[in-house]
Amino acid sequence: MIELFPNISLQRLGKVNPLSIDDFINTDGFLAIKKAFTFQPIELLEKVEKSGLRGRGGAGFPTGIKQRFASNSLSDHDVRFVICNADEGEPGTFKDRFIIETDPFLLIEGIMLAGYAIGAKYGYIYLRGEYHQSIKNMKNAIDSCYKNGYLGKNILGSGFSFDMKVFLGAGSYLCGEELTMIESLEGKRGYPRIKPPFPAEKGLWGLPTLINNVETFSHLPFIMNNGIEAYSKIGTTESKGTKLFCVSGNVFKTGVFELPMGVTLRELIFEISGGMKENLEFKGALLGGAAGTFVDATLLDVPLAYETLKAHQATMGSGAVIVIDNKTNIHELLTSILSFFKHESCGKCVPCRIGTALLADTIKKENLTETDLMWMQSEAEYIAKNSLCPLGQSPILPIRSCINYFKNDILL
Repeated sequence: MIELFPNISLQRLGKVNPLSIDDFINTDGFLAIKKAFTFQPIELLEKVEKSGLRGRGGAGFPTGIKQRFASNSLSDHDVRFVICNADEGEPGTFKDRFIIETDPFLLIEGIMLAGYAIGAKYGYIYLRGEYHQSIKNMKNAIDSCYKNGYLGKNILGSGFSFDMKVFLGAGSYLCGEELTMIESLEGKRGYPRIKPPFPAEKGLWGLPTLINNVETFSHLPFIMNNGIEAYSKIGTTESKGTKLFCVSGNVFKTGVFELPMGVTLRELIFEISGGMKENLEFKGALLGGAAGTFVDATLLDVPLAYETLKAHQATMGSGAVIVIDNKTNIHELLTSILSFFKHESCGKCVPCRIGTALLADTIKKENLTETDLMWMQSEAEYIAKNSLCPLGQSPILPIRSCINYFKNDILL
């Protein structure tokens, strides 16, 4: 059974009007930023580091270390930026959208806390252009904050000034990658940059930039309000706090669920999601969306945490859990994933541009053989080693894991 735990990202779900700043304030909204103003920025950096918070965008990089990198980078005129990645283009993922549609002021407070900690005065929310309700909620929340003195000059008399605006993406999956997103924000075509330098050193307009996604920022107010110990009690040794899981497929309850890190796939699917629909059996799941990994029933009791999944060559990714039943055509599923990567490749680097097309064409062969599968895996490994950005590095994950668990299903 899952132990009781406090909600973090969805703490106000169903309790407030997301368009009302008064509702937010009356439920301890902006209490965290008020507390933060009583500390020095370096003390906030230490709190986030000690909390164990890791980025919720997929890689799981320690948030405190990323903040410290951005804080320590030298900046002309002491200018730094905070960017919130709300592009959310990963298939099967809709958690960041859910936060914005239910509690947009929480995101603003989280971004402000990060800005205060690293010494930034400007924040951008790179928001997916198709998320119409999210756009409405976010713009309303920002306007309300300016009108009530929570954004702008000398916020609440603290001496801290912070401006924020929404920037709409045009639907490119690639712009979910941080350096490509920066190119888009600068008004350029969404092509990836070569790393290093990383955004914390040279990001937006060549200045130090902190980039995290919506879910990551939503954890900062809880840490500030409740303390490091309260936060670190939730989750596992190396994966602290809660995680939003986006469950889709033929289960009785699909949707977004906030659960402690370390919950098992069995608990998520058969307890929280109500189990498989009638006349269907659990066969496996795709964890993390298109850029994730396939697993089968042997991993049902493995904790969903960064360290435990890595030990089984699986990924947490964005938190998407696409449930596969015994009637799912896995060959069609893998074909769809590889066609997606082919379509979304920007074409800047040859290994990705040519390689994703070859993979998408090969999986469609009428008489697919085991030799074809081994070639696909080898080709995907080559693409991963020679591509500029995570898109080219992604096809190997679903291909290798699908061959590992469902090779016979692909060949049928």
